[in-house]
Amino acid sequence: MSRLLTLLTDFGSQDSYVGAMKGVIYSLCPQATLVDLCHEVPPQDVAAGRWQLLQAVPYFPVGSVHLAVVDPGVGSDRRAVAIETAIGLLVGPDNGLWSGVLDRFPPQQAVHLTNSNYWRSPQPDPTFHGRDIFAPVAAHLLNGVPLTELGPLIDPASLQTLIESHPQRSDQGWQGQIQAIDRFGNLITNLPAELGQTAAGLIWGDRWLPLARTYSEVAIGELLVLAGSHGYLEIAQRNGSAQQTLAANMGAVVRLVCGRAP
Repeated sequence: MSRLLTLLTDFGSQDSYVGAMKGVIYSLCPQATLVDLCHEVPPQDVAAGRWQLLQAVPYFPVGSVHLAVVDPGVGSDRRAVAIETAIGLLVGPDNGLWSGVLDRFPPQQAVHLTNSNYWRSPQPDPTFHGRDIFAPVAAHLLNGVPLTELGPLIDPASLQTLIESHPQRSDQGWQGQIQAIDRFGNLITNLPAELGQTAAGLIWGDRWLPLARTYSEVAIGELLVLAGSHGYLEIAQRNGSAQQTLAANMGAVVRLVCGRAP
């Protein structure tokens, strides 16, 4: 039985919210091994949390438990869920946070977390389900409690999903958009990296951005497009922030040109 539990939240590191969740987990499962994936997800940004989970969860051992809390609907009628997949168990709010992982690893079964015997208290704080519901449930799963003890089964098809944008064919090649921005200011598109194999470059507004294999292929300060480790094309700036230079935002449109440069 795996005792490995990953944590992702939008709680940040300034306050003790993450620490309180860890205290609950260790109280119930002292043998747990906790791995912090990320606690700097922008507040209430479920889409950003979805992206971060997709980038990390697949690399953990099969059977791990993954706990994620980015929960703008806390205290409302949104469901608290636990989900079984081929790679492990997922715990968190039913708001689309897990939809990226579930696209790759479909849910085998899912439950609505209604059995208060496995909560920290039968009356959880309406603003902190991370501490009072999700953390203790994750700890009980580490201890071997069966998923079906935690609440009634729900149809996995009823789990909330976030609509994922897909590249569209254009006259010159492909049109996509920015789906994530990392702390280096790299603009991660939704264009699969393999599209770059037949592309001449990318158009951003009135700028022409060349494709490269590594940052070192361009001069310091120059913009480029390369295949990121996540499997998508990204716009980067050597030793700089493409986000700042281009004043870019999530959802901005990009155009990949196939064939010769215009």
